[in-house]
Amino acid sequence: MWYNISKEVYLERRITMVYVRDVARWFLSKNSMTHKKLQKLCYYAQAWYCALYDGSPLFEDEIQAWIHGPVIPTLYPVYADYKWNDIPQADFDESVFDQKVLDILNSVHFTYNKFNGDQLEMLSHSEDPWIKARGDLEEWEVCTNPIKIEDMVKYYRKLYKQDQND
Repeated sequence: MWYNISKEVYLERRITMVYVRDVARWFLSKNSMTHKKLQKLCYYAQAWYCALYDGSPLFEDEIQAWIHGPVIPTLYPVYADYKWNDIPQADFDESVFDQKVLDILNSVHFTYNKFNGDQLEMLSHSEDPWIKARGDLEEWEVCTNPIKIEDMVKYYRKLYKQDQND
């Protein structure tokens, strides 16, 4: 278990998790984008969902601190053939998500969609969860260390509280 919670709470949260591929398809239903940008949007969806909903993960897939920022290895091969080209926009039935998920996805899209993949990479490189996961590695060194949920919660909850006080 990810946190010190009861088995019942863990099972309830596990049932409500969504698939990362559905999160990716939701973003792609809004506009075409590069694989790098898609990875970062999925990361930010996970991070903000965890921060705002008591550390409950949006999806179970691990996020790792790769050279170009946070990457979900299970999602990587799905879109890898596009390389640096845009992945085409796609249809998606968002009724598979509850309102909490849609609220997070819409907020992440509104906040981060204006940036390209390189800008999102730079942003993630300046944030504690990616930095902490990489440890003493240089930015160009290969890394598959996981970005911990608790680090996302701590960092993005702090940002949220700062924004609420401004």
